[in-house]
Amino acid sequence: MPSADDVRPLHAELTEIRRDIHAHPELGFEEQRTSALVARKLREWGLEVHTGIGGTGVVGVLRRGNGQASIGLRCDMDALSMDEDSGLAYASGHAGRMHACGHDGHTTMLLGAARYLAQSGNFNGCVNFIFQPAEEGRGGAEAMLKDGLFNRFPCDTVHGMHNKVGVPVGRFVIRPGDAMAGGAFFDIAITGRGSHGARPEASVDPVVVAAHLTAALQSIVARNVPPADIAVLSVTRIASGDAYNVIPQTATLAGTARTFRRETMSLVEESMKRLAAGIAAGFGATATVDFRFLFAPLVNDPAQAKAMADAAAAVVGEAAVERNGPRNNASEDFSFMVEQVPGALISIGNGDGAQLHNPAYDFNDAAIPYGVALWATLVERQLAKGIGA
Repeated sequence: MPSADDVRPLHAELTEIRRDIHAHPELGFEEQRTSALVARKLREWGLEVHTGIGGTGVVGVLRRGNGQASIGLRCDMDALSMDEDSGLAYASGHAGRMHACGHDGHTTMLLGAARYLAQSGNFNGCVNFIFQPAEEGRGGAEAMLKDGLFNRFPCDTVHGMHNKVGVPVGRFVIRPGDAMAGGAFFDIAITGRGSHGARPEASVDPVVVAAHLTAALQSIVARNVPPADIAVLSVTRIASGDAYNVIPQTATLAGTARTFRRETMSLVEESMKRLAAGIAAGFGATATVDFRFLFAPLVNDPAQAKAMADAAAAVVGEAAVERNGPRNNASEDFSFMVEQVPGALISIGNGDGAQLHNPAYDFNDAAIPYGVALWATLVERQLAKGIGA
């Protein structure tokens, strides 16, 4: 089984690829340059390449031997809509776009695994390398699935990896079962009656409605969700008016909800719509809710979580693998893939530094050999020579 040291001869080349992707970030479903780079490298290394899956997704297929078993390895490629403030020589050259979640590193580690396995060939079966677009709330996983991902590229199991800030490089964390929350975004549009700021009695003030509704929404978690369940509801934006002396006609609220069960998310949505309509009506206003379920809860298959943890332990030693990590309230649309095929997602240590979605964040290149070695080890264990021959 490969170790991180076995991958180090590729480290310099992979670091150059990672930093090139970092300097040229692309948003969801716009990953034309990144997809072209991925496809070009996979072809150079002898893989069968399929492009345009779910828009800008790429699948590389690598077969060895006559085994019928197959495994899917998935990464995400898109950047975030934000400005970078890292001071790096390879910082984003595009205003309003930044790799602030490490997808540049995820893409690079999967490319490294493709190169290593194409060279070593130490497995028997089929590996599908899945390069997914649009993970950041734009529906990339579902787009690939609707495009027939697992019908066109059958996988017995599917696996993902995400970096984790605060965990030392060379360590891994995984959790069987409910690992990451499902996520939704919402917008609430409130319509009142505008008037002069000096004559509030002539208005139906949407700002007052928005303020009361913002506070009331917290009662959903406190009074509707069962105490044994977990939910987070955050109003992250309130917008209304543009003048000091005008009571506006409309106001909007926006935010996110996170739960670990689909049923709990439905409860949050129903409660939000009831509160919005009732509170607005109480003030003489109206309110409409646009609630968008974007991420299913990520539930790691216990057997596949163990398989990933075992592979990680083979690479870095048992002491460097946390097998029952904490739940994570963040969301990951890889969840839709593991709803269809047994699989699991593992976190790889990114060391200390700026947090994810921070303008100073950078993926730690020192983690690359560990990620590549984990992918290669997982493949060699699940598609071992002599099995299915």
